[in-house]
Amino acid sequence: MGSSRRTRRRWVLLVVQVAVAVGLLTLVWRVVDGGEALQLLSQANLLWIIAAIAVLSLQIVLSALRWQITAGQLGITLNRRSAIKEYYLSQIINQTLPGGVLGDAGRAVRVRAQAGLWASGQAVVLERLAGQIGLLIVLTVAFSVTVTVPGGVVWPGWLAATVTILIVGGLAAPFVLGAVARLLPPRARQLVNGLIASARRALAGKEVRVWQLVFSLATALANIAGVVFCARALGVDLPFGVAMAIVPLILFTMLVPITVSGWGLREAAAAVLFPLVGLGAAEGLATSVAFGVVLIVIALPGLLFLRSTTHQVAQ
Repeated sequence: MGSSRRTRRRWVLLVVQVAVAVGLLTLVWRVVDGGEALQLLSQANLLWIIAAIAVLSLQIVLSALRWQITAGQLGITLNRRSAIKEYYLSQIINQTLPGGVLGDAGRAVRVRAQAGLWASGQAVVLERLAGQIGLLIVLTVAFSVTVTVPGGVVWPGWLAATVTILIVGGLAAPFVLGAVARLLPPRARQLVNGLIASARRALAGKEVRVWQLVFSLATALANIAGVVFCARALGVDLPFGVAMAIVPLILFTMLVPITVSGWGLREAAAAVLFPLVGLGAAEGLATSVAFGVVLIVIALPGLLFLRSTTHQVAQ
C-alpha cells in the first residue's frame, strides 16, 4: 500500500512538473517572438552544436572526477571508470524524472557499501555544492567587473540588488550555518557540526582543495561555453566574457524543482537576461532550448549503463 502511494505521488509530481514546464514555455513563447526563436533553431549550425556537445560532455567527466575526490575524503573509494559511469547514469535519470535529483540519490545508494548511506549521501550533496560554488565564483567576478567597468551588461537596479544578495548570501552561508548551529539543541548541533566538518574535509582539505577549485571552475566555465556554443550555432553572438555574468543566473534557475530538468524556468530566465547584453529575448529563448536539447543528448550514454545497473540492484 505504501509503495503504491509513493508511486502515485511520483506520477502526480511528474505530471505537475511537466504541466508547469509546458505552461512556462508556452508563456515565454507568447511573450517573446516564438516564431523567430523557431526560425533560429531551424537554421542551427551543426558544427557549433557538436562543439557544445563536446564541451558539455567534458563537463560531465570533470564532475565525475570531482565526485571521486569528494567521496574519497569521506572514506569511499571510486575508480575513474565507475565514477564516470555512475555520473552518466545519474544524468540521464535527472533529465527524465521529476525533481532533477533522483539520479544523484541513486548514486548515493549504489556506492553506500563502503561507508554507509549517510557518508555517500554527503559525498553527492557536497559534490553538487562544489559545482554551484564554482558558478558563484564566476558570477561574483563577472558581476563585479561589469558593474565597475562600463559596457557589456546593463543591470537594472532590481536585478543588481538581487545578484548582490545572492553573492553576499552565498559567501556568508558557511558563517551563518556555523552561528545557527550554536543555537540548536545538542543532537541537532552535533549533526550540523558533523556536516560542516565533512564539508571542510571533502571540499577544503589540504589534499584536495586545489583540485576542488580547478574542477569546480572548469565545470562552471564548460557550462558557460556550452551556452555560448549553442548561441553561436543559432547565429547569436554572445561573447564569453559577457556570458560569464548572465549564464550562471540562467543555470541557477534549474535548481528550482518545479519543472522537469529546469525546462521553462531556464528559458524564461534567458529571455529576460539576453536583452541586458544587447540581444533579443527570442534569441535567449532559442539558445536555452538548444542548450536543453544538448543536455539531453550528452546524457544519453547513461542509457548504456541503465540495464546493467538495474540488474546489479535486482541481484
